[in-house]
Amino acid sequence: MQQHPHTSRRRTGRLAGLTAALAAVVGLSTLTGPGAHAADNPYERGPAPTESSIEALRGPYAVSDISVSRLSATGFGGGTIYYPTTTADGTFGAIAISPGFTALESSISWLGPRLASQGFVVFTIDTLTTVDQPDSRGDQLLAALDYLTQRSSVRNRVDSGRLGVMGHSMGGGGSLEAAKDRPSLQAAIPLTPWNLDKTWPEVRTPTLIFGADGDTIAPVSSHAEPFYGNLPSSLDRAYLELNNATHFTPNSSNTTIAKYSISWLKRFIDNDTRYEQFLCPLPRPSLTIEESRGNCPHTS
Repeated sequence: MQQHPHTSRRRTGRLAGLTAALAAVVGLSTLTGPGAHAADNPYERGPAPTESSIEALRGPYAVSDISVSRLSATGFGGGTIYYPTTTADGTFGAIAISPGFTALESSISWLGPRLASQGFVVFTIDTLTTVDQPDSRGDQLLAALDYLTQRSSVRNRVDSGRLGVMGHSMGGGGSLEAAKDRPSLQAAIPLTPWNLDKTWPEVRTPTLIFGADGDTIAPVSSHAEPFYGNLPSSLDRAYLELNNATHFTPNSSNTTIAKYSISWLKRFIDNDTRYEQFLCPLPRPSLTIEESRGNCPHTS
């Protein structure tokens, strides 16, 4: 039977309309689907992580560094800034890192390029004197962040609202002091920390504490463990005890420290939930991990 030409045109018009509507729906789902990381989270940086990518000696970003003279620094002892060379990805979150008692910046310098290559600006610092106590080191970490975001030549590469602190030994105790004094910090990572203060109810910054099972200088039973236990129970917090390790294990390149530090910094400074998989469920005991504790899943 022959169709009336007007009927044929109406059906063709309806089909075209349905096709356009379907295309619009598909387009919207593409924009809002799991591949649309930039739209979902503007702070996400770098490709999707894998176990091998966070364990690698270098991440996806090429890195440059700048030396900061002690003479040009205010409130800390100078240091080295490591930063991704690209400007195509916008600004990056930043971390300041303090060495421990009697130690120099060189003792924690391995963390600079390793973390920066994953998409952070990293400032490894010297302290005013090598015998500065944790409260002073906390102040110096904050002074270093202020220099980085306000005066440094790479300040335009840094997102001043996404900052964190790390430190070894008394520098680790200092990172807790810094988090207590500046609740706006997004992440803190004390490495085999030492501090006479054992309680941290004031801390509001997501905190990952590394202890070492063989630490005789800051034994975990009197330092790392009570620090973790006396953080607010509602806080996103974690404790990871390194197996067959000493107080000075954080002074050398260490895959376990790097892997979980990268994941913690990405998760809380960049709000990048792609890294949650490496933090929750908690890492199981292994050749490098004695034990772990923490709040899972994370809520920040």
